[in-house]
Amino acid sequence: MSEVRVRFPPSPTGYLHIGGARTAILNWLYARKYNGKFILRIEDTDAERSTRESIEGILDGLTWLGIDWDEGPYFQTDFADQHIAAAEKMIAEGKAYRCYCTKEELEAKREATLAAKQSLKYDGTCRNLTAEERAAKEAKGLPSVIRFKVPEKDGVVAYEDKVLGRIERRYVDIEDFVIVRSNGKPLYLLSNVVDDIRDRITHIIRGQDHLTNTTRQILLYEALNAQIPVFAHMPLTLDLNKAKISKRSHGEIVAVQFYRAKGFIPWALVNFLVLLGWSPGDDREIFTKEELIEAFTLERINKSHAIFNYRKDDPKFFTDPKAININAHYLRTLPIAEIGDMVKKELQEAHLWDDAYDGEKKQWYLDTLDMIRDRFHTLKDFTTLGRAYFADDFAIEEAALNKNLLKYPELKNWLPMLADRFAALPVFDKDSVEQAARVFAEEIGVKPGIPINASRAVITGLVKGPSMFELFVHMGRDKVMERLRSAGKYFV
Repeated sequence: MSEVRVRFPPSPTGYLHIGGARTAILNWLYARKYNGKFILRIEDTDAERSTRESIEGILDGLTWLGIDWDEGPYFQTDFADQHIAAAEKMIAEGKAYRCYCTKEELEAKREATLAAKQSLKYDGTCRNLTAEERAAKEAKGLPSVIRFKVPEKDGVVAYEDKVLGRIERRYVDIEDFVIVRSNGKPLYLLSNVVDDIRDRITHIIRGQDHLTNTTRQILLYEALNAQIPVFAHMPLTLDLNKAKISKRSHGEIVAVQFYRAKGFIPWALVNFLVLLGWSPGDDREIFTKEELIEAFTLERINKSHAIFNYRKDDPKFFTDPKAININAHYLRTLPIAEIGDMVKKELQEAHLWDDAYDGEKKQWYLDTLDMIRDRFHTLKDFTTLGRAYFADDFAIEEAALNKNLLKYPELKNWLPMLADRFAALPVFDKDSVEQAARVFAEEIGVKPGIPINASRAVITGLVKGPSMFELFVHMGRDKVMERLRSAGKYFV
């Protein structure tokens, strides 16, 4: 195989969404698997909708995901002269022509075609104009588009798609399509092909929504005497209603930055997006970067569309539950120092960071994360569900408040009494704390779980968590006594 060269050509008309990110990831994986090149090309020809903010958002999103590029970013508008030159060359070689039909004429022909129940195709009015006829139209200054001249022959345009297999389309079903607008600006079909030829692209991995373009683009490759790349058309990403995921229809829920803001680990999102429409051929769902590169093949991309099972009305599973679960897996299993760096940014943004966590309290900080991460799903959980570990102003879960605290009004006095027992301990370790708590419960005539669960509520704000006796010691005697003695404020 010659050097593999793939590209990701987003249009900068909004944020990087998960469909685009998925396309970029699969191209990147293919390039990395074969030691090839991943080229980033910004297709910014839509001047009205393309923005610098969108370009920066795309670059930022790819960088955050860890998708690095080998060349670029190139900007399509920088090569507009090349696109026009290619069109002019095809005119000179009789492979394209200027079309002077007006919008009104084309619409009239369309209505007549519909009335006759015939195929909607340009009828070729300007295809065979004589040189004199063309000169006369030019002399009148008539506006014109440039159309590609589809060969008039039997047979089909065919190619072997790496995902879908053999694709065919009859020549007679392809109209002479426009490649340059009347304002002199080239269309996507032409610009994309010229750019791919210049960038020596060997494989085009993109969504099935481009299928209708491919046979026409193959004709352009042939007309420009260029080698035709290998095509692989991925299934689309659909919502639960089988509608295509899009920025316009689904809003922020499909933006890569949305997942970043929600506390996703970058590689967890990559891992999830790859599994939308691809499988390794076995039951694996969790991959390191190296494992995923090794396992990835175009042939394992599914033909059927992928379903993005997001639940925007569920506060816990605000997105596809599988994505949440994959993210939780990485929270539980990544080295705690790596998690520590990620959580640091969250704590800083929430104004909960203490510089001592980088100094004398670093081990306490890392031990805290290790103690609580098993029940968390996103990095945000450390600043919300885990807030009590880093601040004194935290809320108590409704279940913890009603079930473990307010259900027993006597706890208003019992918890400060338990604090006094802890204060009297000569050694504040797990065994001593457990014995003191159990003896205290026996003396007041209740099951140990009642004061212990209530202690969890006022110390962490949660119903569940780490072993309470280990937690007492980890939080420290002073902090534990302070929170137990303030329990009365919840009974007002």
